Amino acid sequence: MDRKADKHMGRLSLVPVVVLAASVALGQTPAAQPAATQPAATQPAATPAAGPATGAQGPGGAQTADEAFQTRVKTLEEKVVDLKEKIHRTKARLVLLQERVLGGDLSSGARAVIIHKNEMGPAFVLESVAYALDGASIFTKVDTKGDLDKKEEFEVFSARIVPGNHNVIVRMVYRGSGGPFTYFDGYKFKLQSNQTFTAEGGKVTTVKVVGYEKGGITQDMKDKPAIRYDISTTKDTLTKPTAPEAK
Repeated sequence: MDRKADKHMGRLSLVPVVVLAASVALGQTPAAQPAATQPAATQPAATPAAGPATGAQGPGGAQTADEAFQTRVKTLEEKVVDLKEKIHRTKARLVLLQERVLGGDLSSGARAVIIHKNEMGPAFVLESVAYALDGASIFTKVDTKGDLDKKEEFEVFSARIVPGNHNVIVRMVYRGSGGPFTYFDGYKFKLQSNQTFTAEGGKVTTVKVVGYEKGGITQDMKDKPAIRYDISTTKDTLTKPTAPEAK
């Protein structure tokens, strides 16, 4: 009985050895016991590198786009305010000058009268005329239904001005009207001229601007249109103008 039991136990002890040998032969290793695992440390999520975003304030205190815009607007506002102040001062000087000239003594003021006169023949039709005194426009007229060309003479300007030298600039546009010289029918003749005159204190300076045909019958028609100035000076006999009543 003991011998049988020892033999049987010997067989049983051989089983694990045989199984282990078979596992090694097949390239397998015994299953490893699961090791105690530590919880993985939470890694911060990777964030994309921030590029030079528009409007972001960079190092060194650089202005954002909004701040730069506000600065520019403020600069423009300051320039506008400065310009308004300059215009206001200029207007004040002009008003003071006007009061001195228009409301002053006639012996120290001057007056100018500018007259337009048309001496052109029927071969030339006046289409438009423009006058400027010392660079400022004082009269502009375009012919409609012959109302401009039919006027032989009319007053363009009449007012008190500062004594001294002044300059009148004239532009006239004539159109060839045909007649016996049909070859230039419809042609445009643009004349521009200027004249300096001296306004004297206590006197009226009259400048008559005349559009006329220069040369004789032998003069080429396209060279005939011209402008001349007839200037005269007389004593100012008008009374001192009164200031208009405030409304």
